Amino acid sequence: MTFVKVNNPVQKSINQFFDEFLKDIPANWGRNLQNSFNPPVNILETKEAYHMELNAPGRNKEDFKINIENGLLSISFEKKTENDSEDVKSVRKEFSFESFKRSFSIDEKIQADNIQAKYENGVLKLYLPKKDEVKETPKQISIQ
Repeated sequence: MTFVKVNNPVQKSINQFFDEFLKDIPANWGRNLQNSFNPPVNILETKEAYHMELNAPGRNKEDFKINIENGLLSISFEKKTENDSEDVKSVRKEFSFESFKRSFSIDEKIQADNIQAKYENGVLKLYLPKKDEVKETPKQISIQ
């Protein structure tokens, strides 16, 4: 049996596309993930409050900022790596700046003045207490 080589331009272009696409993947993965990192969040509700957990390991609590403005709760993080010293010179530096920002709408049920935050074991925990519900007492209206 003799194999005949067929010149298929479509197959060549597909192969070239995948070769070029896959060529840079390992180098670009870290950069792309770093620039678009948004830590995952769990939000739980109890009768008294909402409990938010933001998974952000390996960070310092001093680098987080939590703000409330116009009904929007914003959690941001920014960290810059220090420059090289005289004794140490970077050969390759792929992570020198890290940041993210997550925002959540909060409604009038939340006591914004009493929100508490704690960072432990790589998880930023927020306690968002609910306002006490004002229950109207039934009122009898007399008919005249």
